[in-house]
Amino acid sequence: MYDDHGGHRRRVGTRLGAVACLLALVGLLTGCFSSSDDGDDKKAERTPQSKAPYWVNPEGKAAQQVDQLRADGEKDKAAVLERISSQPVAEWVGVEDPEGQTKGFTEAATKANRSALLVLYNLPHRDCGQYSKGGAGGGDEYRAWVDKVVRGIGDRSATVIVEPDALPHLLEEGCTPQQFHEERYALLKETVGKLKKLPKVKVYLDAGNPDWVRDAGGLVEPLNRAGIAEADGFALNVSNYQTTKDNIAYGKKLSSMVGGKPFVIDTSRNGNGPVPGAKHEETWCNPPGRALGERPTTKTADPKVDAYLWIKRPGESDGPCKGGPKAGEWWTKYALELAKNAKH
Repeated sequence: MYDDHGGHRRRVGTRLGAVACLLALVGLLTGCFSSSDDGDDKKAERTPQSKAPYWVNPEGKAAQQVDQLRADGEKDKAAVLERISSQPVAEWVGVEDPEGQTKGFTEAATKANRSALLVLYNLPHRDCGQYSKGGAGGGDEYRAWVDKVVRGIGDRSATVIVEPDALPHLLEEGCTPQQFHEERYALLKETVGKLKKLPKVKVYLDAGNPDWVRDAGGLVEPLNRAGIAEADGFALNVSNYQTTKDNIAYGKKLSSMVGGKPFVIDTSRNGNGPVPGAKHEETWCNPPGRALGERPTTKTADPKVDAYLWIKRPGESDGPCKGGPKAGEWWTKYALELAKNAKH
């Protein structure tokens, strides 16, 4: 699974804007924006608001790499990576300053007349000791972190994906110790409740992908205990490669068992589907030959599918496998392959 708690996370705003904010508000750099954001926001208009009402971060890793490639005279590669940098991708909230970070993202999105797309990924005992292991030190620490996220969002618009992998991992034998199951359900339900008290926030609980918990019915009780009734719906395929068609079929089965809730699908890297015949780590950790999937949009032509989203940030590694860097770090070679192979 993907981890956004490393040093690659960036504040929003230009360097000049950051300096100006620092001079004006010492210690309150996060959330400040310069007037140059107006020019940057034009990049987001490549995706019409009517199709993808989400904000494009002008300082995302893909955008930075595009600028670097242009500076190096590699215009062809830069043009390929624009297939990523021009699209809205999720911001995974970090641990250093969750309130300031979410305030910054949502303020920038509001200024651009868009909605922020956020991911919460900090539960205790996260990722079963794999590449993105870690998370909060305990339940109270997690609650305090969520409270800061909630304050940062405030009355601004946001769509929040809550804790990728958290529920499917509870169903994996030997993954999350049994003594932490009740706490996890409680934390997820509390988080959904806190977020839904905000006036302009949509919340989706993660529900894995069709190749993970193959019997959708297995997720019904976990989703109910985690607060699906209060959430806007559930999310599928986060950081995975299952086809959109398979996710829709799976999602509709699951939806029928949880009160008809709609769902969103991560299409960031599923353009070529999963690697045929691959098993275990080969299916999810930097598999070769993959492609960007459908571009982010709320126009899915299916009433049960609220949106196709790029939740995993394409171009960032799944972990140190197949020559990749650690989870969450930018990998230009892989980003170029995803973009070159894109059909949409």
